[in-house]
Amino acid sequence: MKQKYKVAIVGSTGVVGRTVLKVLEEKQFSNCTYTLFSSKKSAGTKLNFLGQDYIIQELKENSFESGFDFAIFCAGGEVSKKFAPIAVANGCVVIDNSSVFRMDESVPLVVPEVNPLKIFENNGIIANPNCSTIQAVVPLKPLDDKYHIKRIVYSTYQAVSGAGRQGILDLENGINGELPKKFPYPIFNNCLPQIDVFLDDGYTKEEYKMINETRKILDRPDLAITATTVRVPVKNCHSESINLEFENDFDIFDVKQILQNSDGVIVVDDPSKQYYPLATKADGYDDVLVGRIRRDNSVKSGLNLWVVADNLRKGAATNAVQILEKLIQ
Repeated sequence: MKQKYKVAIVGSTGVVGRTVLKVLEEKQFSNCTYTLFSSKKSAGTKLNFLGQDYIIQELKENSFESGFDFAIFCAGGEVSKKFAPIAVANGCVVIDNSSVFRMDESVPLVVPEVNPLKIFENNGIIANPNCSTIQAVVPLKPLDDKYHIKRIVYSTYQAVSGAGRQGILDLENGINGELPKKFPYPIFNNCLPQIDVFLDDGYTKEEYKMINETRKILDRPDLAITATTVRVPVKNCHSESINLEFENDFDIFDVKQILQNSDGVIVVDDPSKQYYPLATKADGYDDVLVGRIRRDNSVKSGLNLWVVADNLRKGAATNAVQILEKLIQ
């Protein structure tokens, strides 16, 4: 077995990149060495990681010629589009956090609790799904296996950290009455029923990301799904109302047992004690919290779930690091 793997972190100074570094510090892979990359703007600065100061390197076209085994890209679509193929051409396996490669048929779209074997079907690039999709499919996969999902209705309540540092600043500055720079309207004291741009049919790109990525990850290309995604004035952690209709009937006790026994899921569900998932409880953790588990009595085999997760960790950084963990094992 190879003793040391060379790992590149691209976009290491951004919100997701810094969270990747935090998760890597927690995991402490002893068989990896790291190089941290960023844009020219941040290059040359120091960043403390794993107890030592790292000098941030500028990402260039020749950066991968030194022979990296793996790279986690957290720098956005344009960077991934240009540099991921260069990394692959130099023998590096890329775990990409952008949306560029997610729907490419030759690129696996992976959530390790859901479709881990896809990790090893890569041609050099493995796509990390959208944050809101990741936390949804973790509890949906075991339910689909058991009851076969017929239809999904997603309604999401997504934190401003999903829009990066500028999204967080819009919320913080909006408290003082400053005008937004990231969002089209003030996010403080507001809910914006728009994430990403609108398409011709009235849906947003974010909504189609959830629809198409869920189908690909669950390997259900014809699954009926609709989505409404909303930005809310919460700093971190996405919340989702998920309405399901199954082909097969179910017992609600069995549903809860399946979820309790599923990897990456914590059931938080006791209405008598007002016990349900909260963004403040999910913050900083990697598991997906599921509660408000109840029948939808308006259809024959319907179920409602309330699903909450840290969008910077499980929704992005942790999922990517889990993929890396599988690769180096």
